[in-house]
Amino acid sequence: MNHKAAIPNAFTLSNLLLGILSIVYTMDQNYSMSAIMILLAAVLDGMDGRVARKLEVSSAFGKELDSLSDLVSFGVAPAILVYAAHLEVPYQYFGLAIAIIFALCGAVRLARFNVLNITTHFLGIPITVAGPLMAIFSLAGNRLPTLFFPVAMLLLAGLMVSNLKVPKL
Repeated sequence: MNHKAAIPNAFTLSNLLLGILSIVYTMDQNYSMSAIMILLAAVLDGMDGRVARKLEVSSAFGKELDSLSDLVSFGVAPAILVYAAHLEVPYQYFGLAIAIIFALCGAVRLARFNVLNITTHFLGIPITVAGPLMAIFSLAGNRLPTLFFPVAMLLLAGLMVSNLKVPKL
């Protein structure tokens, strides 16, 4: 592997590391730090592709590694965070089902993105938008009504797998 390719991959793996730390913070019931890890992962995710293009080392490997990292950081970590912090007590198994649906829709969204190879727009909202939004909502916490979380999570899950054309910025 090209040594320059290791640089964007380090950003991608750091994104994944922050997603894993988010899950650990959720397990420790430190929901604010969990949400912050997701938001920091989003910053790193925004950098890995730019660095790869700048260094001219974009690759299929990097794209796959990025998708796997994104699934953890913006699919699984936000689902577990929102379930533990906002869905478990009021909704129990229904809340768990909503969190699982969010993560599964994120996986489908990423797989579809990887095989369609559309360059002009996104089809459905990116998981890199949906996950950080749920982290921001979680930080707002008690200032939002209890019903907000299941509705927002299901809406974002549906939008990720929708045929909505979202412009690439």
